[in-house]
Amino acid sequence: MALTGVEIFKLLPKTNCKKCGHPTCLAFAMKLAQRQASLDQCPDVSEEAKRILGEASAPPIRPVSFGSGDRTLKMGEEMVLFRHEKKFVNPAAFAVEIKDTESDDRINSVVEDVLSSEIERVGQKLRIDAILINNVSGEASRFEAVVKNVSEKAPNVPLIIATGNPEAAEATLKIVASRRPLLYGANKDNAEQMANIAKTYKVPLGVKADGLEALSSLTEKIKSLGVEDLVIDSGAMKAKDIIEHNTLIRRAALKKNFKPLGYPVINFCQREDKILEALIASLGVMKYSSIVVLSSVEKWKNLSLFTLRQNIYTDPQVPMQVEQKVYKIGEPRPESPLLITTNFSLTYFIVSGEIENSKVPSRLAVMDCEGLSVLTAWAAGKFTAAKIAQFIKESGIENEISHRELIIPGYVAILSGAIEEKLPGWKVTVGPKEANGIPAFLRQRMS
Repeated sequence: MALTGVEIFKLLPKTNCKKCGHPTCLAFAMKLAQRQASLDQCPDVSEEAKRILGEASAPPIRPVSFGSGDRTLKMGEEMVLFRHEKKFVNPAAFAVEIKDTESDDRINSVVEDVLSSEIERVGQKLRIDAILINNVSGEASRFEAVVKNVSEKAPNVPLIIATGNPEAAEATLKIVASRRPLLYGANKDNAEQMANIAKTYKVPLGVKADGLEALSSLTEKIKSLGVEDLVIDSGAMKAKDIIEHNTLIRRAALKKNFKPLGYPVINFCQREDKILEALIASLGVMKYSSIVVLSSVEKWKNLSLFTLRQNIYTDPQVPMQVEQKVYKIGEPRPESPLLITTNFSLTYFIVSGEIENSKVPSRLAVMDCEGLSVLTAWAAGKFTAAKIAQFIKESGIENEISHRELIIPGYVAILSGAIEEKLPGWKVTVGPKEANGIPAFLRQRMS
């Protein structure tokens, strides 16, 4: 079980040497207890303390990664059951399945869908993260050919090699081992062979069993064979089973420190009914999946799942924010309109999008309000006349425009007079209350 700061302090040198970057050993111990520091920062800690503290400070869910370069996918390390307690760490990865029984045209089409899946939302780039190649044929030669083809067409995309055939696994890993794929398919019948292959090629291993008890026994066996980077599959396919199994796995790891289940989870959500598939995948995202496997990647499904994942894996205690500055939308001229809003990411992207829709080149002053929306920031005293006036003066925008007119959101019309008092010579115009009114408002002004 996790140690308290005081328990950790008892194992430290107690010299207060500051070599770790903290003023005292007690302060360092408190940071260790909160998992905000690493034990290797202390150069004088004893080997016995390293052993005890290393075990105690290890994440209850083992960190595992696959892929290479800047597209490496990290999983595990989660510390809480609920996102309001603390931010979830590593977002669930979306993988699309390719079966080696499918035609080359179909396979190439899916790869192209993955490569073109990236979208930008609220300042983040979102995409399908990985490709799972499934050895449905059971043949090593066909599987090897498909893996080679996909690897060449998607050289940067992380791969999941899914086969229960050790011969096929080894043949394909000879081709793609340098990309550090996830090898999935270890079970009670092939555990030793698959573990040896995973060790030889230094890749993480996906383990499948029928139920949690069998899964626990299997992970312990494979760990005893020298493979520690595991991804686990309890065999859950129905929605109720995914929720039940994933919740029990997370609770066992976090609350009981039960190591045999302390690994990232993979869930297979493929369905013929694509709406049902999206719903099952949504459950996986919300209930602790580290990898969600899909059968296809339609754009409507991508957008809904990307948005859900983004909402679940942002920090609920820190609003999403954009940088404070004056943004140019289109190619504004000195006489172009100047609008202002707060730096809450969703507000910025909605407002800027509506300005783009208007086809009226404009400037949008985005003011730092700690990531709060307009009304919330105003109610909290962060979007006030004095602060708006100070921002406008310090932004240097007066040197770029030929007018002195500021358009404020309609919901804070009450600020118009006070802003004019704080900004002598400026005219404050009240804009629409809702962002969808901006296009008509700007076009009318230009006419």
